Amino acid sequence: MSKNTTEPKPGFEILAICCKALEDTKAEDLVALDVSKQSTITNYLILASAMAEPHMRALKRDLDKSLKDHNVKILGTDEGRESGWSVVDAFDVMIHLFTPETRENYKLEALWKDAERIDIETLHGRAD
Repeated sequence: MSKNTTEPKPGFEILAICCKALEDTKAEDLVALDVSKQSTITNYLILASAMAEPHMRALKRDLDKSLKDHNVKILGTDEGRESGWSVVDAFDVMIHLFTPETRENYKLEALWKDAERIDIETLHGRAD
């Protein structure tokens, strides 16, 4: 995490697993946020862009597989066919996958502007 020296919150390892899966499938503009101070339903948010709908489906497929391989229960998903937005709820981590146009339209980064950004590089090696 950034300059914060406190213990990672529940879900930090899941956060690392998700980010690795998304990076491996070439997600764009990957952002991880610690929203534990702003949210009562999750500790971390991941926002990632896909080049197009087929790429978004590939990101979700590989994310689902990685979570399953690590015995992480997915509480729910929400995806409208061709909506440009897919959400995966892994309890302590909520993952939002977007097409670039949809991400720009909803601007979730601005909505969560008070959340602490997590340096993705600090997660490397934690998803093994």
